[in-house]
Formats: sequence, C-alpha cells, structure tokens
Amino acid sequence: MSRRPRRSARALFTATLLLSEALVVLFAGLVAYGLRLVPVPALLGGGAALAVWAVVAGALVRRGTVGYVLGSLLQLALIATGFVVPMMFGIGGVFAVLWLVSLRVGGQIDAERVEREDAEREYERLHGTGGDAPGR
Repeated sequence: MSRRPRRSARALFTATLLLSEALVVLFAGLVAYGLRLVPVPALLGGGAALAVWAVVAGALVRRGTVGYVLGSLLQLALIATGFVVPMMFGIGGVFAVLWLVSLRVGGQIDAERVEREDAEREYERLHGTGGDAPGR
C-alpha cells in the first residue's frame, strides 16, 4: 500500500499562524499610519520588514528549526511593537500564546501520528494485509 508522505501538524499550525501575523502587521501599520504615531518611511520600512520576516519564517518552518527560531523571535518583535502601537502589547501577547500552543499541540499530534503509524506497520507485519494473512 502506498502511503502519502506525512505532513507535520506543527509546521502547518505555525506556518498558518505566521502568515496570519503578516496580516496583523499590515493592519497595525494602518493603525500607526492613521494615528500618525511614526513617520511614514519608518512605518513602511518596519512594517515591510516584519511582514516579510513572518512570511519567510512561515515558509521555513517546513524545512527545519530555523523557521521555528525565526518565528519565536518574531513573537518577541511583535510584542515590542507595542511601544509604537500600545494595543500590540495585547495582540502580540495573544499571538505569542498561540505560537506556544501551536508548537506544543502540533508536536503532540506529530508524535501520536508516528506512534499510530508504527502500530499499523506492526499490525500489518503480524497479520498481513488483505488476503495474504499468514497461516492460510
């Protein structure tokens, strides 16, 4: 039986969260622009850097630990944007909690998935698959 390659739940959860954060950075930038909290060039540069950071980290979580490190650092950077837009302390905090939950729950799902697949392989080895069961 041909199996599809297993996709990591942790990578899926964290990539989705990081791409959502890119949108949050866009909206926070609009708020900062509307309230005239920061000069426009600094706003465009900082907002673009954070949004690109989130997208790059989201793409890299599927390739290894560097994406997770970049994502974790991004959580700190988003909380720090609260010094410019005070509401970002709360929003950044919520996203940081969601980041930790995504890492933990995604890792648990991945571990349980591996355990289940190992049990299925062992069952197939002992009992055979389909009509070629041992002992017949």
